[in-house]
Amino acid sequence: MADRRGILSLFVRHATLANLVLAVMVVAGLYAAPRLRAQFFPDTVIQQIQVSVRWDGAGADDVDRSVVAVLEPALMGVEGVALTSSQASQGSARITLEFEPGWDMSRAVGEVETAVAGAGNLPDGAETPEVSRRAWRDQVADVVIAGPVGLDQLGRIADDLTNRLYARGVTRLSVAGMAAPETLVELGMADMVRHDVTLDQIAQVIAAASAPIPAGDVASGTSRVRTGGQARSPAEIGALVLRAQPDGSLLTLSDVARISDTGIDRGVAYFSGTDPALVISVQRSASGDAIGLQREVEEAVAQMTPSLPQGVTAELVRTRAEQISARLALLLDNAILGLALVVGLLFLFLNARTAIWVAAGIPAALLAAVALMYAAGMTLNMISLFALILTLGIIVDDAIVVGEHADFRARKLGEPPKVAAERAAARMASPVIASTLTTIIAFGGLVLIGGRFGTMVADIPLTVILVLAASLVECFLILPNHMAHALAHRARDAWYDRPSIVVNRMLDRFVARVLRPLTRLVLVARYPVLALLMVAFSWASVQLMTGAVPWRFFDAPEQGSVTGNVAMLEGADRADTLRVMGLVQDAVAGVAARYQDEYGINPVTHVLAQVGGNAGRPLPGAETKDADLLGAIQIELIDPDFRPYSSFEFVSALQEAMPADPRLETVSFRGGRSGPGGDA
Repeated sequence: MADRRGILSLFVRHATLANLVLAVMVVAGLYAAPRLRAQFFPDTVIQQIQVSVRWDGAGADDVDRSVVAVLEPALMGVEGVALTSSQASQGSARITLEFEPGWDMSRAVGEVETAVAGAGNLPDGAETPEVSRRAWRDQVADVVIAGPVGLDQLGRIADDLTNRLYARGVTRLSVAGMAAPETLVELGMADMVRHDVTLDQIAQVIAAASAPIPAGDVASGTSRVRTGGQARSPAEIGALVLRAQPDGSLLTLSDVARISDTGIDRGVAYFSGTDPALVISVQRSASGDAIGLQREVEEAVAQMTPSLPQGVTAELVRTRAEQISARLALLLDNAILGLALVVGLLFLFLNARTAIWVAAGIPAALLAAVALMYAAGMTLNMISLFALILTLGIIVDDAIVVGEHADFRARKLGEPPKVAAERAAARMASPVIASTLTTIIAFGGLVLIGGRFGTMVADIPLTVILVLAASLVECFLILPNHMAHALAHRARDAWYDRPSIVVNRMLDRFVARVLRPLTRLVLVARYPVLALLMVAFSWASVQLMTGAVPWRFFDAPEQGSVTGNVAMLEGADRADTLRVMGLVQDAVAGVAARYQDEYGINPVTHVLAQVGGNAGRPLPGAETKDADLLGAIQIELIDPDFRPYSSFEFVSALQEAMPADPRLETVSFRGGRSGPGGDA
């Protein structure tokens, strides 16, 4: 009889205890699974501080020698800085400091400001350096509001939508495509001298008229009183009185200055076809759920859509949640297929009862691992799901060894079921735990990878370690008890054991007729076999060194976004840029129609033109150009699974179809691919 002591004996002989642990693992996993945040990749939160200096009129070389060379040495000495990058361009300098993961950024900001103050004197004309901490944000979706109405009306619609989103808890929003209202007051020196007024006097009059001043309250606060007004329009600004003339007339601001409204369509403007558009960017913090946030945005847009004016649309584009859901669904399908294959093989090589209880350990261990991932603050993403699929075949290895040995002891040695299960668990504990620890150590080395890429791939070893730990619990605390009950009701040559009986007979013949003779041959001809092994190893090494097997740091999945940037020649104006962007939109429509005729489906789902700046990574030299000479077009394509060509092929066709214009300098397209290695 077995020694009825120890934790293994306790769980074998107390079914309630083993089933209670199993129930806790399953229930905890089912509770955590819907609460586990889903995203495309793990959060690689970059902690950065940026120091910016403006020096109008200075060239890039002067900025580099007189600003960057002064500030950079002092900033590199700040404690916690892992990486420093500097950029000098015409009229400005930018130094970016990337800090170590987990560094106290509040402390870092103070130390950077101190380093800047003690760095040395900057040249005359350079402005005071600005220190800003860059917040980490991840794009969730863009809402494009477009239609044949005025930009001011689109702005009111955007305000309504942002208020709805704020009410739903979506707070990280930014609206682009409309500038703040601005009234421009232009003064001539001759007019100022003729009327004997100064810039300071005019500024004080405008400031007093545009800023209301509270004057207290009356009747115990039930009524409030304020003085002043809020002059905003050109007519109101022009009617401001500067002083009374000796003849009794009033000198107004319109008598001295030219006053105009610069318009809200200056700066960056968006167009969907010929209609103006606004873009609301929805982002998430490091603790946000991309799928949940997009769901809130979709519901808010659907709720607002019936009240939109005729022809005005609100459309979600560049939705990350759909990409996440599609990739997660693909991986889950592969996981289910892998699980079915594993279970099928178990039934072929083990008897039915052993196969059932070994297979039952797979969902139990995975659910327990999901609960541990939730408790550890991990997320469900491409990396962690890959690790879960990777462990499908690993977690059954231990259970197969214990279950098969228990069956062997009961069938061949004639031991009672509980004794066989207990002794099988005790006999296999040392080798199974040792093999599991070696796997944990092998994967644990990946945790030591530093930097941004290390942060991303850390989910692989962490997930594998959690799954293996859960599988050990299932293998030695739960499985032996179930095996004891299964062995107590075993039957010889049952119909459901026939597949495994047939397969094992065939396996025995294969071992006797093929594997044993081959093994003897290898032992006899060990030196020729070793030579062939060295030849194969050398051939594989040559394939890598010659590039026959290409090396790629990170092969990111293709995304359905294409960005085209446009730069105009000097001497052009904003109207020329608008005209050229119209030609670019026509060219995109022509290429899309050609692809639709060839493949039967229009590859373009959304097109958004932009004037006043570049999109994505700007063109080289764009920072020195007037913003009105820059444009961009953002194209969304159908899912890559629905088209037999890549976005790069589509980009090549677009580049060939771009219009020629005497005022156009450059048109450059980029396919949407990204990864930890940087830009495509």
